[in-house]
Amino acid sequence: MARPIWSGTLSFGLLNVPVSLMSGERSVDLHFRMLDSRSNTPVRYERVNAETGEEVPWKEIVKAFEYEKGSYVVLEPDDIKSAASEGREAVEVQAFVDADSIGPEYYEKPYILVPGKKAEKGYVLFRETLKRTGKVGIARVVIRTREYLSAVMPRGDALMLMLLRYPQELIDVEDFKIPQGAASKYRVSPKEIQMAEQLIDSMSDEWKPAGYRDEFRDRLRKVIEKRLKSKGVVTPTTEDEEAETPENATTNVVDFMALLQKSLASKKRTPAKKAATKSVARKAATKKESTGKTSVGAKKKSTTKKAAKRASTKRKAG
Repeated sequence: MARPIWSGTLSFGLLNVPVSLMSGERSVDLHFRMLDSRSNTPVRYERVNAETGEEVPWKEIVKAFEYEKGSYVVLEPDDIKSAASEGREAVEVQAFVDADSIGPEYYEKPYILVPGKKAEKGYVLFRETLKRTGKVGIARVVIRTREYLSAVMPRGDALMLMLLRYPQELIDVEDFKIPQGAASKYRVSPKEIQMAEQLIDSMSDEWKPAGYRDEFRDRLRKVIEKRLKSKGVVTPTTEDEEAETPENATTNVVDFMALLQKSLASKKRTPAKKAATKSVARKAATKKESTGKTSVGAKKKSTTKKAAKRASTKRKAG
């Protein structure tokens, strides 16, 4: 079962709907490993110091911003976290816009919002309202450590969360030499336009995404299978890990009418419940402490092994 990226709330006005954020795409790329042709053993990527050539352990690696060539400012983990929004487990809808007012160039990546247990009523209420009004919700959401602009929209029975690009990420078409003005300016005749329209009409069909496949990937997979048979190689199998989806202790016994009326009157949105936020923070702190201890123990063990290996190598050389 797919693992949720996080579980939190979808909030608009004074309404909060418990949801889980699930990835809306899957990777179908064929991944390759680099091998040493002399022995067919994998080639690893090493984290090495650019000046000394020595391997750098993870605990010594920090993030830095290069503000000038060769000049850096080091950032602590808390520095990056402090720049993110406080609502880490919330999709906070800030406005509603017409669905067709967002250009395709702004859409970046799809996610699926799945309602928590006993949160179906609020989910359906939001979905059906968006369908009837033809609107989409513009929201901010924090995924891992970065804040994104997003659009919440209905898609069949589901609510989709589409990550959006910021205007600063887009290149203005005015930066390119694009033909402007009427078609007649470029000696395009009405007859040519008419024939082009007839061609488009003859090729028109319904959009059926299932009818399209990545043919390059299919052909490449056949090449790989042929190689496997000729070499007699057996592909190892791996077990899929099942993740438990966190449960939300929210019921459908909510006076949505009253909340909607208050939202219309105040035009304010409700922040995530403090109790829930504190609970999540405590769990995250406990998990981080546990992970840190395990990581330190593993690193000490690794360092001891490396030291022993180097000592053995020196004795052999002597």
